[in-house]
Amino acid sequence: MDLNEFIANFADQFEDTDSSEITAATEFKNLDEWSSLIALSVIAMVDEEYDVTLKGDDIRGSVTVMDLYNIVKSRS
Repeated sequence: MDLNEFIANFADQFEDTDSSEITAATEFKNLDEWSSLIALSVIAMVDEEYDVTLKGDDIRGSVTVMDLYNIVKSRS
């Protein structure tokens, strides 16, 4: 599992946020476009792309994209 691929897949869930704004260190909940709907999209993307189940608690407990990546990587 590649970090850059994960970041690209994560960035694809946003319509109005430029993907160049999203890095491993991005505090994704601070993005203007972040919403519960995007959280659900991220959960679905992780399930589809990596066959890993993310829970709401995983997202609530994460601050950066790297945090999410580490959770997904530990479960894949």
